[in-house]
Amino acid sequence: MIIGVCGGSGSGKTTLVEAAFNHLTADTICRVSQDSYYKNNDTLSFEERCQLNYDHPNAIDYDLFISQIKQLQEGKLVQAPVYSYIDHLRTDQFINITPKPVVLVEGILIFAHTPLRELFTHTIFIDADDETRLRRRTARDIQTRGRTVDEVNQRFRETILPMHNAHIEPFKGESDYIFDNSADDLNRLGSFCKLVSKLIK
Repeated sequence: MIIGVCGGSGSGKTTLVEAAFNHLTADTICRVSQDSYYKNNDTLSFEERCQLNYDHPNAIDYDLFISQIKQLQEGKLVQAPVYSYIDHLRTDQFINITPKPVVLVEGILIFAHTPLRELFTHTIFIDADDETRLRRRTARDIQTRGRTVDEVNQRFRETILPMHNAHIEPFKGESDYIFDNSADDLNRLGSFCKLVSKLIK
């Protein structure tokens, strides 16, 4: 069973998926993140890589993404790339993912590519309002990616929001489940875990 968890930047996908992963037994579930599958673009300079639109489907190496999901379906261990947001490049490290009966796949653009979307047994859209997503994105990018408040705000308004409206939000209505994650209370984690547990029974 492959469960796709999609939503806009800052909607809380990673937090919810991590909660579900920790809630279920280790022999039941594995997780795969779209963050591993950004194109490498190692022929471009750092300045050129900084100008790329990482919120557009063209930024994703869907061929490798799909290939590794299918390998997990076949019961094979995969080595997912580790991507550096600071350098906008893949590192020389890998994440070993052991196949399990349930695969949780999360990312902002996992529904935007039809061949990938068709692999999902169930689809969950994580919904959150724009201001909440911006607030969460700001806190994360300042802490983990060395960005300033102005940089985050500018990118959100000029790139992230338009790309969200074009390539993410349209799939909300097509998803099997819509999970409201605008609140920051801990109850939402338990509710999401219950939803995933319900799907895999």
